[in-house]
Amino acid sequence: MKTNIGVFFGGRSTEHEISVISANQAINAIDKSKYDVTPVYVSKEGRWFTGDALLNLRNYRDMKAIEKMAEEVYMRPVHGDYNLYYQKPKGMFGKKDVAARLDVVIPVFHGANGEDGTFQGILQAIDIPFAGCDTLSSANGMDKITMKMILRENDIPVVDYVWFTDRQWFADRDNLVKRIEEKIGYPVIVKPANLGSSIGIGCAHNREELFEKVDDAGRYASRIIVEHMVVELQEINCSILGDCDDYQASVLEEPIKTKEILSYTDKYMGGSKGTEGMQASQKKIPADLPEDMTKEIQRLAGETFRVLSCHGVSRVDVIVDRATGKIYVNEINTIPGSLSFYLWEATGISFPALMDRLVALAVKRKTREGQKTTSFSQNIFALGGGTKGGVKGAKGVKA
Repeated sequence: MKTNIGVFFGGRSTEHEISVISANQAINAIDKSKYDVTPVYVSKEGRWFTGDALLNLRNYRDMKAIEKMAEEVYMRPVHGDYNLYYQKPKGMFGKKDVAARLDVVIPVFHGANGEDGTFQGILQAIDIPFAGCDTLSSANGMDKITMKMILRENDIPVVDYVWFTDRQWFADRDNLVKRIEEKIGYPVIVKPANLGSSIGIGCAHNREELFEKVDDAGRYASRIIVEHMVVELQEINCSILGDCDDYQASVLEEPIKTKEILSYTDKYMGGSKGTEGMQASQKKIPADLPEDMTKEIQRLAGETFRVLSCHGVSRVDVIVDRATGKIYVNEINTIPGSLSFYLWEATGISFPALMDRLVALAVKRKTREGQKTTSFSQNIFALGGGTKGGVKGAKGVKA
């Protein structure tokens, strides 16, 4: 019997469509002689659907129509229940309620409510093997503020930054502006803390532009980060594959941008009709860098993956300051666009082989976690004394 892989994608995210493209690429790359595939599309309203109609990208031109072509499903938050259930049971008298039993899940969400640990928490509660980062590493990798704090604590270079909430900005804007100007100075890059795909990001060269860009970022997130902008920058990306104890780095790529920062259009349109994901973006592979700088960027990418306890395939984006030669880690993408398959192909690992590795890593992690103690068989409530004298709780324990 073949392993059944559930590929989950879409979601309540501003990167919804990019997720659909990445998942379609991943599904097409899975070796059907080894695996069965169950696509699970999560709508922009958060409803789950499955069916063959989800495999054709053309059907997504009308998001409401595709929901009618597919069957609505759900999973129960019950430990060990790997079944995908029909929302409306089928068959005579509604006895058929299981749409599929999943063996491994591969999340291909991008952005909030999918890449940020929320979905991973569901999978961990069910205890089903899944590819990619767990709840903690997904959350830390998604939040640019927390991520930079962790990286700086581990001596991984990041640019200077100031962060605040939208409410702090409203209540104490003058002091925050003063702090930004004194600590960083212009120009700066303003970002929502927990979005990807360059959504809500803008450059500010003066105070007026800073007000405008912070207001724009505040439309997407309640936490905002303002970073020093490297003027003479070279953006370099490196993908990492494995787990935090055993991983490898891909060749490097240099994305080609059309403006000061890499835009959503640069990343996903790339002169195409927008159905090729990150594969469509203009880039140099391998990046034209000296060998020593290439190795240092690969080392920093691996260290970023390790200290954030990442798993599966990620992409680390770095910035090279051409004026000083300094390298800074910009961010990590724990579920990268197109799963960075084009970087692994250039490294010598085919897309089908990459999917094989993700499945194997998911099963390996599940096996290892199964060897850990998660509960005790002893029931303290059954100990002598009953509730009056046998169980004192934390307050009854004395050193």
